[in-house]
Amino acid sequence: MKPVITVVSAAVGLLLSSVTNAEEITMFDYEEATSAYQDAYLNAQFDLQSGNQDQTSFSTDASANYDQVFSSADRNTRINFVGDTSMSRGSNSDDTTKKNYQALASLTNDMYFNPTRNNAFWYSKAEIGAQTDMVDPFTKLTVGLGYGRVVNATPMAKTIRVVQELQERGLLTGSVSRSTYQDVANIIAREPEYRSHYGSADYAEYWVEDIGKALGVTLGARGAIKSYDVLVNERISTRKYGWLVRAGVGAVLTNYDGSDTKPALELGAEYHYPISNQLQFSNEAILTAVLDDGDNGFNASNAMSLTYELRDNIDWENTWLLNYSESDGSEDLMTNSLKSAFRYYVSNVISLTLTAGLSKTEDHIDYDGTPQTDRNDDIDKTVQLGLTYRLK
Repeated sequence: MKPVITVVSAAVGLLLSSVTNAEEITMFDYEEATSAYQDAYLNAQFDLQSGNQDQTSFSTDASANYDQVFSSADRNTRINFVGDTSMSRGSNSDDTTKKNYQALASLTNDMYFNPTRNNAFWYSKAEIGAQTDMVDPFTKLTVGLGYGRVVNATPMAKTIRVVQELQERGLLTGSVSRSTYQDVANIIAREPEYRSHYGSADYAEYWVEDIGKALGVTLGARGAIKSYDVLVNERISTRKYGWLVRAGVGAVLTNYDGSDTKPALELGAEYHYPISNQLQFSNEAILTAVLDDGDNGFNASNAMSLTYELRDNIDWENTWLLNYSESDGSEDLMTNSLKSAFRYYVSNVISLTLTAGLSKTEDHIDYDGTPQTDRNDDIDKTVQLGLTYRLK
């Protein structure tokens, strides 16, 4: 009986081993080392209409987004900028050109107390903003405590793509272990280090060569060129996993309306989950309360996104943006915006987007035809063809 049990045990062991080896590598297999990433975009849309109207009407929108994150075991630093401007003119002869802009930049620094034991941290944050018809720029300082960690898993996403391409071309055979994936991802994450050490003109040959060594193969010309193509010429969306919450106190030093310093409270949370190697879900929420005797107010915003990589050069991006503001001296204001966009990457830096959107603003004011009331009672529907230039 014992030989039979031994044979069965061996068979089960081989089966489990084969299942383990065949198990798909995911973003969660990445253990973050020191890394950095940048996302920077310029977006533009333009619309022009003429004929059967008093004058030529037009609308143009341009926006810029910049996000840079430096990550290590004991520190995360994030620099963020969002800005947009618009200009439009109606079709009636008395319609004038309207111009609007708004921009907000922030620097957030998370410092972990003891990263080997838990994910508790303290943070500091500085913000500055500008908008149309402001009296003063918006400036705010915040300090507080938080818990959790968000891991930038983009190096693992790039590793998976490199391995897939090499295997499909027969340049890499056999299974690749998790530890090998991790080693390659760590080298990919160190791209800025290679660039700094070898120079921007020569770093890629050393970088790709070390990736081949980590894979245990000599890439050769075909493998090196394809690896470089995936890492540099393809656009792989930023991938993250994890969550964190934060709470802080601070002060609004100057505000758009020209008011003096006011104390402020801040609550924030974010959650990121790569549902699959092609599908990424993210949600970020923040609530800020400004305390001022007789003029209290708060603003809450939530940004949710779901991005699916249809092909190497086509992404399907879906977003829901919610903003709610309330103050003692004005009506509550809530804006909901839903957008679904197909983004086609003509190259690594240029993409075309086709976007359909719905937006609704609720300000508790009914439109009566006078200039004093905005016409936003109904749902706005838009379809836009846009051009995006990727700076980083």
